[in-house]
Amino acid sequence: MAIRIRTGLMTALFLGLSTALPLPAAALDDSQKQEFGAFIREYLLANPEIIEEMSQALEIKKEAESQQLAQAAIAKNKDAIFNNPDDIVLGNPEGDVTVVEFFDYNCGFCKRALSDMTSLLEKDPNVRFVLKEFPILGPDSIAAHQVAMSVRKLAPEKYIDFHIQLMSGEARATEALAVEIAKGLGIDEASLKAGMQDPAIGDSIRLTYALADSLGISGTPSFVIGDEAVFGAVGERALMARIANMRECDSTQC
Repeated sequence: MAIRIRTGLMTALFLGLSTALPLPAAALDDSQKQEFGAFIREYLLANPEIIEEMSQALEIKKEAESQQLAQAAIAKNKDAIFNNPDDIVLGNPEGDVTVVEFFDYNCGFCKRALSDMTSLLEKDPNVRFVLKEFPILGPDSIAAHQVAMSVRKLAPEKYIDFHIQLMSGEARATEALAVEIAKGLGIDEASLKAGMQDPAIGDSIRLTYALADSLGISGTPSFVIGDEAVFGAVGERALMARIANMRECDSTQC
């Protein structure tokens, strides 16, 4: 109601002023432009909350536009997003809802989101969780993800333990640290490093970059659930709500 009152008041004042000012604005002389500009300035200074309302409206508009672009990209790239054989699948491979996470091992928010993933998989036996290696935080991240992808190829059954150890550690994820964790899980270092040289790893990471770009993803963690791209560590509850909606109406927003 308050917004309508302010909008209505401003419209009325503008219309009242416009009867004395010829329109369009290009037809105004300098004094009329100054008078009109002073009126607008005075009104905004007296009602500064309008600026906040405009900013909020702009954010809502941008979010809607981003989701429209993301929905089009999801529809166009479904197989690459949800069914890329280079991605690791956790939880139920035949689950009725798939959650895709774009992550970086050196992302602090991804580390916080790790507990959301593990808790979600424990509570919901019918979720399929796909991890997309998305190293965007420098050379250390790229190297750590290369180790991870080699682990995934050599010993996929050990990947989840590797992933949790590397993601939950406080130290910066580097090639050396990732290799040490893999060795601790019984993976041969020579085979691991040979696997890191596989050109398919670079191809897979480049594909993930391209997908992220098409989806409007520029940070981690980001998720894709059904028809929606979800940006940021939104928390377990928000993810579970979207999963429930997918089951109810085949969309994250029912």
